[in-house]
Amino acid sequence: MSRINLLTCFILLFSTNILVAQGKEVFIKAGYVYDSKQNIILKDRIIQVKEDKIVKIGSNIDIPDNAKIIDLGEYLVLPGLIDAHTHVLFDQSPKDDFANHSIRTLVLENQALRTLRGASRAKSYLDVGITSIKDLGNSGQFLDVALRDAINEGTVEGPGIFAAGQIMSGPGGQIYGVQKEHQDIVDQEYRIIKNPNDAINAVREHINQGVDLIKICADNLPNNTRLTFEEIQAIVKTAHDYGLTVTAHSISDQSAWEAIKAGVDGIEHGFFLADSTLNLMAKKKVFLVPTENSRKYMETYYRLEGSNPEELTWIDGYMSNMKKRLMKAIDMGVTIVAGSDNYTDIGVSRGVSSSDMFKTYYEAGMNPLDILQSATYLSAQSLNMENEIGVLKQGSFADIIAIKGDIEGDFLNTLENVVFVMKRGEIYLNKSLEN
Repeated sequence: MSRINLLTCFILLFSTNILVAQGKEVFIKAGYVYDSKQNIILKDRIIQVKEDKIVKIGSNIDIPDNAKIIDLGEYLVLPGLIDAHTHVLFDQSPKDDFANHSIRTLVLENQALRTLRGASRAKSYLDVGITSIKDLGNSGQFLDVALRDAINEGTVEGPGIFAAGQIMSGPGGQIYGVQKEHQDIVDQEYRIIKNPNDAINAVREHINQGVDLIKICADNLPNNTRLTFEEIQAIVKTAHDYGLTVTAHSISDQSAWEAIKAGVDGIEHGFFLADSTLNLMAKKKVFLVPTENSRKYMETYYRLEGSNPEELTWIDGYMSNMKKRLMKAIDMGVTIVAGSDNYTDIGVSRGVSSSDMFKTYYEAGMNPLDILQSATYLSAQSLNMENEIGVLKQGSFADIIAIKGDIEGDFLNTLENVVFVMKRGEIYLNKSLEN
């Protein structure tokens, strides 16, 4: 080949590569942008996206001629939302008993079918602007890791998954009533910890399976056992040595206190936390993921379960206690991370069901922007991912959504009015073109 022909081929190849790169570059014109780190709303910004990352964001960015432009000038643009407590590979009806349904899932349901159903549920998160989820077990033997990988490689669509694998627990896990000779069934869903040395091995097993974090049951009610302080301490030290965070399912105050003293990074649920425990969380910077539901959700749930919500007089007290606990935690300086824990089929998609957490926090008295921060920057921070997700900044993933309305004056309706969803630079929803 002559030098001229070689040079011509090089120029054509180089030009083609430039065109390919330019084809994957887009400029988003945002009327308003939510700065999740500062927890403020900014006006008139341009976001330059290339491949799966944000290249630049600012008010004075030159847009080249013939560039691809997405005009979101009428909307509030914000980072993709994060649900920090999901069980995407598990679901049940309000009439199902948790233990019975868990056993049926493990014994009578093909695990490939379970994974495919999980993939279908996962896609629905994108429909409501949730581009990342923290999946916390009840997912068989690392089916959550497999689903995460399938999404990351583009085999199926869904949010980015941060997978915990099997929940580490004391004897029995959370599946109550299983006879001793059948405890091997529980082992398919939970990693049962036998002693501190076994706890170390369990973390190492999980790391080899590719988990993103560790989830423990500090208590596993209604099974009346819990991990020992020494077991939790061994889990935390090993996980932290490998750069993983540890979050703890905790219902009782005692289990939460012990988990916090043992060094966990977060508490899931925490329904009965004493003031002293909340103070300790604030001091040690341990985050809380409140997982209560709104009144509407609860009324729907119990109606499907077969009860008359009007006769359930305890709901008022429950809602009041939930509000007091949440607002007290905020007043004491505890970091609140948004998580739904919604795995019950109430006749809507999993994504829509997950969004109930925003209504829950709003009904409890949280400020709209504080709720957004809990579902973006603070959630990402709890995963040590605050430079990659939950934020719009140079170098972060292009997980970007847009909503229509007045976020501070009409929070719930606005948050439900999602008009644009981009995840890792790929557009999944763009209703702005319809307006």
